[in-house]
Amino acid sequence: MDGEQITTEFLLGQCARYPALRPVDLLKALHQSVFGCGHFVTDEAAGVRRIREELAALPAGDGPDIEPLDGGFHRVHLRYAAANGLSPETLFRLFALSAETPCGGAAGLEEKLEVLLALARDGRLPFSYEELVPAVEDWRSRGFPACRHSEPFRAAYAPAYRLVRREFVRILPLLAAIDRKMAEQRRVLVAVEGGSASGKTTLAALLERIYGCNVFHMDDFFLRPEQRTAERLAEPGGNVDRERFAGEVLCPLTRGRTVEYRRYDCRAGTLGQAVEIAPKALNIVEGAYSMHPELAGRYDLSVFLRVSPELQRARILARNGPEAGQRFFTRWIPLEERYFAALDPAGRCDLILEVEA
Repeated sequence: MDGEQITTEFLLGQCARYPALRPVDLLKALHQSVFGCGHFVTDEAAGVRRIREELAALPAGDGPDIEPLDGGFHRVHLRYAAANGLSPETLFRLFALSAETPCGGAAGLEEKLEVLLALARDGRLPFSYEELVPAVEDWRSRGFPACRHSEPFRAAYAPAYRLVRREFVRILPLLAAIDRKMAEQRRVLVAVEGGSASGKTTLAALLERIYGCNVFHMDDFFLRPEQRTAERLAEPGGNVDRERFAGEVLCPLTRGRTVEYRRYDCRAGTLGQAVEIAPKALNIVEGAYSMHPELAGRYDLSVFLRVSPELQRARILARNGPEAGQRFFTRWIPLEERYFAALDPAGRCDLILEVEA
């Protein structure tokens, strides 16, 4: 589907969803699709307070939850947050992160406006071409500033939402689950499991930005050379030092104590200097083998990132290059697949997120 058709379907979908909308409401939707939300980001305390106020003022009844726009952003309606336990703090931080990178510029907006005007000329919108043209020309003359929803739109639909980048939307169920756990207990321990190139490290880094949490990596616990016996490597999931990980990381974390551990240096084949990390309200463990049966019972929440073999291969080649990538395909991927088949870590996880290109 080409860009013009995508924009056409989006605009007609907006009209069907919001029959009371006026020209400015479609202009706002296109502005959000292209420029995102950076102009609305304030300091966190004020932003969170505003979300709380809007949540308290939500009218009774059902409403929209997550709404894709014609670009890289979605509207996450506050009803979704309220219904799923997504905290105002988390929603604001996602909103702020989403504002860091706009999707396009004025040229892209002009292309979408041409589609809008063509639909009006063809009589496919709930208002006339003659009504739309002055609104577009005035908006263009002022440099396409952000605009408010029309009063008829606000009266009919009481819009209350924040813009979130498309790539963040797929993890909303995980964020809501984390927030629910954090509302119930002082400390939460989360495992992020999945195959190579499924995005575990990227997700953990994003969680660190959202929550300011600790992140522990299973890659720091690969077996040392002297531990790599044929018997050990024959075990499904045997190529990590899960015993050391349990003793040095999981045991103190679950007891609320400072973690002291040594990271494995794969180049030197030895352990580095000990590091000390105090537990936080949220602690993340990321990496394949984190949901080994000997470890899985220690977590409060777990998520499995499922990636197709085709996407996994493409990502590994792009990340590692052909030579190093081939070592993944011949050595590490078979070990992971044997672990997945024998011990079913995905089946042990609370959530499964499908990885998209």
